[in-house]
Amino acid sequence: MTGLIGGLAGEGHNKPPEDAAERENQHWERWAKKRTFVRALEGTYSHLYKQLLEEPRVYSSSDVPWKGGPGHYGKSVISPQAVNVTQSIESHIEAYAPGAYGQKHGHLNSAVFYVLKGYGHDIHDGRRIEWKAGDVMIVENGCVHQHFNDSPDEEAILLVFKAKPLFLFMHLLFQKIVEWPPKTPPKGQEGYKPPSDI
Repeated sequence: MTGLIGGLAGEGHNKPPEDAAERENQHWERWAKKRTFVRALEGTYSHLYKQLLEEPRVYSSSDVPWKGGPGHYGKSVISPQAVNVTQSIESHIEAYAPGAYGQKHGHLNSAVFYVLKGYGHDIHDGRRIEWKAGDVMIVENGCVHQHFNDSPDEEAILLVFKAKPLFLFMHLLFQKIVEWPPKTPPKGQEGYKPPSDI
């Protein structure tokens, strides 16, 4: 999980793709592009304070495009790269087609998932954890985990909050994709698109 998978120290999944599996999975832009994890605070206190007060306090997730596919999509709404109002948390939304699942991965920061729609389960370090709409799920620090939509008919929508920027600021960078998400959608979900109103 900490970049030692396969016996070699590595930079996690944010390094440039070196092998065929990584190159094939670069349709998930967040795993390949250069990102701003923590912004520089430059200027005077009065300037920074004024700028912070002028920032919007409401952000429409429908203004942010979905990325990924074909069965698992995501969009980052709040992050140090996307908005200037915060630099300690990030929030993103995940959508899973009926029967879909995401990558098996791990990272040092914990995460809080609020299940907006659907039901399914997670595997956390080999332990199965059931979830449904209205549940709040915790992925603990350093846990290798994977999310599964168990419904054959209904999509699952998850809202995720992380203090990941703080962890990265403290140089707790290690994260790794253990198993990439499928490149094909679940059977019968070839035309799945995530909701346009979220």
